[in-house]
Amino acid sequence: MGDRAYDVVLFGATGFTGTLTAEYLAAAVPPGIRWAIAGRSRAKLDTLRERLSTLAAPAPAPDTIVADVDDPVALRELAGSARVVATTVGPYVRYGEPLVAACADAGTDYADLTGEPEFVDLVYLRHHRTAERTGARLVHACGFDSIPHDLGAQYAVEQLPADQPIRLRGYLRVRGAVSGGTLDSAVTAFSRARRVTAVHRRRSTVEGRSTRARAVTGRPGYDRDARTWVLPLPTIDPQIVVRSAAALDRYGPDFRYTHYAAFAGPVRAAAVAAGAGSAVLLAQLPPARALLRRLRPAGTGPAPGQRARNWFSVAFLGDTPGGDHVVARVSGGDPGYDETAKMLAESALSLATDPLPETAGQVTTAVALGHHLRDRLVAAGLRFEVVAP
Repeated sequence: MGDRAYDVVLFGATGFTGTLTAEYLAAAVPPGIRWAIAGRSRAKLDTLRERLSTLAAPAPAPDTIVADVDDPVALRELAGSARVVATTVGPYVRYGEPLVAACADAGTDYADLTGEPEFVDLVYLRHHRTAERTGARLVHACGFDSIPHDLGAQYAVEQLPADQPIRLRGYLRVRGAVSGGTLDSAVTAFSRARRVTAVHRRRSTVEGRSTRARAVTGRPGYDRDARTWVLPLPTIDPQIVVRSAAALDRYGPDFRYTHYAAFAGPVRAAAVAAGAGSAVLLAQLPPARALLRRLRPAGTGPAPGQRARNWFSVAFLGDTPGGDHVVARVSGGDPGYDETAKMLAESALSLATDPLPETAGQVTTAVALGHHLRDRLVAAGLRFEVVAP
């Protein structure tokens, strides 16, 4: 792909998270990297480019590319012009497939921020084989969903023997707020629960279930090992972790992963469970879905001052039958936006510049990027640490 015009193209650059990602790239792109920002509005792209040109960076300001999710010709041209395309345009199940299809066809590496299991499974069913043939790496969940969990689980596993069964549990603590795009994606996913299940079953039939790596649903209540109140967390993260484990021998001969949200007390845990349940029920009704989406309009999100107070921490407790034990932790600042923009940008730069293993098709961050991305994120301020041996 040496003859392509750009090393990295950021699609959806003028949205809330897209702008944060563009600003991060403007300051982080190394000399010699050719990059561009893309979206549907020429005026917004030009305004953003002008602002990016004022940021201190070793590389020039990006070029601009006008493309829309409803224009397959423009998307094919965009994919064909780039070595790597990173996209922030969601909900991905509604808007994402034309771009990932264009990248798979063109042999272009692709990274997104989706936390939508239905979209990931549909991409596997419809585009994985094409990407394997063309050499494209389709890397989903390159933000808070699911890099801290995927790379954090990999980091914890590396502290344990490779020849023994491993039981790993992840405990998420977080303070954050949502943007309009994140809220829209969540409401959309809640409203499509039956389709999510049906598509996942189709994928399981085609792909087959791994007997070596599995996600195990935990129980709510007080966890004596972690000394905290927990709720099982039904996000995409366990699926990503288990797919990494199934693909990589380092996770041992028998790997089990359980994923929790952690709380200081039972009242808070019960309130979160009740709120989440209510949101799922309301999302089944079209008028209620519209009302939920109006809580945070598209293109808006938490202000810089609010994001500066946000944080996340994921603790991993790992054990083997031989008595080996580890507690590892991944932590950082504002999870949904500042750190997510950082994670997506560094994922794209890693795909474009790092000496990565030979992979193709739909792959996870741990499989495609591994310690190369982890090293980048540590250098950028995220923390990966062993808390106890």
